Amino acid sequence: MAEDHAESRDLTAGDGDDSLTMGDTTDAKPDRSGRFLLFGSKKNKDGQKPEKDYSSESHPRIVSSTFQYKMSHQRVGKCIIINNKNFDDNTGMNVRNGTDRDAGELYKCFKSLGFDVSIYNDQTCDKMEHLLKEASQEDHSDSSCFACILLSHGEEGMIYGTDGAIPIKTMTSLFRGDKCKSLVGKPKLFFIQACRGSEFDEGVQTDSGPPNDTIETDANPSHKIPVEADFLFAYSTVPGYYSWRNPGRGSWFVQALCNVLNEFGKQLEIMQILTRVNYMVANNFESWSEDPRYSEKKQIPCVVSMLTKELYFN
Repeated sequence: MAEDHAESRDLTAGDGDDSLTMGDTTDAKPDRSGRFLLFGSKKNKDGQKPEKDYSSESHPRIVSSTFQYKMSHQRVGKCIIINNKNFDDNTGMNVRNGTDRDAGELYKCFKSLGFDVSIYNDQTCDKMEHLLKEASQEDHSDSSCFACILLSHGEEGMIYGTDGAIPIKTMTSLFRGDKCKSLVGKPKLFFIQACRGSEFDEGVQTDSGPPNDTIETDANPSHKIPVEADFLFAYSTVPGYYSWRNPGRGSWFVQALCNVLNEFGKQLEIMQILTRVNYMVANNFESWSEDPRYSEKKQIPCVVSMLTKELYFN
């Protein structure tokens, strides 16, 4: 990973802002104690039989409009980006340098996919909840889906406003099927760039490197679906772990997400897109810091899907 380290140094050395010379950083409350728990990983012995190959002609992949979300509404949908950079002193949270670049790149990406995108900077907890409550009460009948992107500090299950933390569920539950009727049966996408704990992913050495139309559900009142259906949560990291951000280039997760969306956003299905994002973050990024406790750390995003159909932005 020497090239990655050199790249990080070149990135930060060319900027006059002292905050950009510290290398990669995390979206979590700074640890003042100076005590860091480093968690290593052990290789698992492969004692299992190889999985059966289901790729033969007798098991073809089902491709049918029945299993795809309808994306032919008048609008693709609304995309709300909440970009929290500066925080009240009493929160103990540092300035999130690099997040403005994330917000700008995401704006361009989702605009190119056809979304109506709005950015809201430095929102308090109350403002975030009010903003999303208003969005959930809008009429989305002419929209194909909804997207929300949260860029902030975080802890497991929590996201930070400028004045403190709020449960992520408080905001996402506003779009449940029993609360937001005009999005019933439509995909509701949440992308969350924030820490989910204070563990480090040390990584593990590998032997080889990475190789170079059906009836709409909301049109049939007698058809019941779960209120939690059709959500997708794309987290920048797995539960319990830090999420990394470079002050000059932006967060690892957003860099990878925008890279894949720019190249394949209108070709691949959403889970294929996010799997490639996982691959890119896992293989192309490793932290560098003047503090050795923060160096050579890894990250893997986490996708939680309650989608019931395939989603293509084409």
